[in-house]
Amino acid sequence: MSTSARPSGDAASAPAPLGAWSGGDLRPATAEALAEALRRVREPVTLVEGPDGPALAEGGEAVLGRAPAPGEHALLGHAPPLPLEALGDPAFLADHGLRFPCVAGAMANGIASTELVAAMAREGMLGIFGAAGLPRREVEAAIGRLERDAAGRPWGVNLIHSPAESALEESVAELLIERGVRCVEASAFLALTPSIVRYRCTGLRERPDGNVEAPNRVIAKVSRVEVATQFLSPAPEKILRALVERGALNEQEAKLAERVPVAQDLTAEADSGGHTDNRPALALLPSLIALRDRIQEEQGYAEPPRVGLAGGISTPSSAAAAFAMGAAWIVTGSVNQACVESGSSDLVRGMLAEAQQADCVMAPAADMFEMGVKLQVLKRGTLFPMRAQKLYELYRAHGSLEEIGAKDRASLEKTVFRESLEQAWERTKAFWLERDPRQVERAERDAKHRMALTFRAYLGLSSRWANAGVADRKVDFQVWCGPAMGAFNEWARGSELELPENRRVATVALNLLHGAAVLARVRSLKAGGARLPVSAERAAPLSAARIHESLGE
Repeated sequence: MSTSARPSGDAASAPAPLGAWSGGDLRPATAEALAEALRRVREPVTLVEGPDGPALAEGGEAVLGRAPAPGEHALLGHAPPLPLEALGDPAFLADHGLRFPCVAGAMANGIASTELVAAMAREGMLGIFGAAGLPRREVEAAIGRLERDAAGRPWGVNLIHSPAESALEESVAELLIERGVRCVEASAFLALTPSIVRYRCTGLRERPDGNVEAPNRVIAKVSRVEVATQFLSPAPEKILRALVERGALNEQEAKLAERVPVAQDLTAEADSGGHTDNRPALALLPSLIALRDRIQEEQGYAEPPRVGLAGGISTPSSAAAAFAMGAAWIVTGSVNQACVESGSSDLVRGMLAEAQQADCVMAPAADMFEMGVKLQVLKRGTLFPMRAQKLYELYRAHGSLEEIGAKDRASLEKTVFRESLEQAWERTKAFWLERDPRQVERAERDAKHRMALTFRAYLGLSSRWANAGVADRKVDFQVWCGPAMGAFNEWARGSELELPENRRVATVALNLLHGAAVLARVRSLKAGGARLPVSAERAAPLSAARIHESLGE
């Protein structure tokens, strides 16, 4: 292929021109010139047949649908301006006070750190603090830092469903209400709980125009239709009544709750790191958009709910695909953990920078261990997945620590816990006496629960060892990761983003959005029949400064 944008093939197979153009200036459509024109996403790109081949037209006038007259040029393609702000749903941006439709999703144990959230906020995007797994006091401290560091810009906090620690879930929800946190990402919910309903419905009031104002915004991250249906529907009467009876909501709030969905925003969570059902985005997003449309028709909400996409989004191509399918925003996850602002360690960032798409596997989850729930983790460079699965198999096969055979016990004590099971339980016991003494009381009555808590301790510590970069425990690191990480590494290879120390969360997010806009403009030109050089169709990584320059800033 030549370095110009000349159509290929013989004249008989060449597509008919889109119309005629005249009256402006022309310059050769070299691959370099065309690529630069596509990068300037706030400016149109018009491709015409010039005297010496395809040319970029500046100014002038185009007439669609007719052949060029003498003195005019055939119009080969046109890509309108596509500001990054226009990629998603403008109502989502307006409601959340954002500039760009990109969300850095929560990663537990503060991996989605306050530094990461504040960095997203400064660039006009939304970051969600990873509160899951943290005690209330640490979540409260993080809220204080965000109130200071985000400087009045929007941010959010994660509220994760915790069936094994419902008291903690309720306590964090209460904290979010008390501190006036206005955006929550609700994740891993199997069904609605009083905590998320209370958060959403607190402060509901009727506007002068008769519509309901909801100060607390919920972005529900889901992968199942049955769970999505609950979040897109009004809060259940049974939960509302119970909340009113215990004084957690007033009658007016409960009444107004009948007119709004529990979540105004729904993120379709496809194959991702951490908790995931490994759902394919191509099937999940259209299904949830169709579900939203059906529920909107039934309920007639004044403001229809919106649907975004998470899972597998780590390159401009995947971001462009998400928006092309109708996503109102995109959510990044695995790639954020590899950025310098994340709450993880340099050791983990190095491991993630080497990951390939096949380097992920499902392993037992600490927070839902007894239920057999799994999450997606990195398998390259760590034995955690294998060891965690062994613990779950032993839990299923035995009723107590004492029933475990001598061979398995010796292996656990030598390689996994590095101490006796009795010592491991004592450490676990001390942890739960501080966090939730009721768990210890139950464990002393139920030997199987004592075993579960002891095994869960390893799963929990493995994540904390990774975040802290405990080199002596690198083989046990639990690193939440999806195939998107490998795709990102392939895309970043050869650029400054290949090195972990150069990966900044806002730069990564801006690249995904800017690249998505470039690729959408490429499709606009090709839809008209234009044939472009391969090099002009790429959206290579750029520095944040270069992206802002391309935005005309």
